[in-house]
Amino acid sequence: MSDIHVGPPPPRSYGRLWVATLLLLVYASFVLLVTMWPHPQQLEFDSIASKLLKALHNLGVPEWFGYDKLEFTANIAMFVPLGFLLGLALARKVWWLAVFLLPAFSGGIEFMQGIALDERVSTVFDVLANTIGGYVGLLLAMIIRAMIHARDRTMIERELWERRRAAAELQRANAARAAARSPQQVPAWAAQPAPAYEPDPITRVLDADFWETGDAPTVRIPV
Repeated sequence: MSDIHVGPPPPRSYGRLWVATLLLLVYASFVLLVTMWPHPQQLEFDSIASKLLKALHNLGVPEWFGYDKLEFTANIAMFVPLGFLLGLALARKVWWLAVFLLPAFSGGIEFMQGIALDERVSTVFDVLANTIGGYVGLLLAMIIRAMIHARDRTMIERELWERRRAAAELQRANAARAAARSPQQVPAWAAQPAPAYEPDPITRVLDADFWETGDAPTVRIPV
């Protein structure tokens, strides 16, 4: 039996890793720009929040949903894409690092706001809101990756099953063709069993195993 040649492994696909990492860096830079801007009034957050609250109240949102609730919700929503992209960028074996990286990133932002930016207010609730949003995005990323992994396994198993089914059908077809051949179609000489091979006396004498059989004195070599 000849050895099976496996060959080099196929190259891995790093498209998801590169795209997710690039988008993660871009969005993380955007978050740092928004949260570390020294003069938040220049970003006009208050006017945007007032217009958004007015629109929400007109749509039926209760009046108790004020600026504080909107800010908490906005902090959650801001970290959802960050957790999602981080969950896509990390390898499957080290995805759990995101559980620590997300609150650490938010905590670092709040710490820098408290010691370096006088016009910023650093609170634990912001870290809590950011962490919740990051975990929501991470959960979404893990669900999508699990769904894609299950789909790929199903496609591979389906392809293997199709190949086994085709091989079984070919085997049955060959067996049916062999069974359909009648004995009359086989030549008489081919239907008879081949005679047993009986070497001539000279061949037996010259055989290396001959002298161990004890037949040497009884064999006469024709000359």
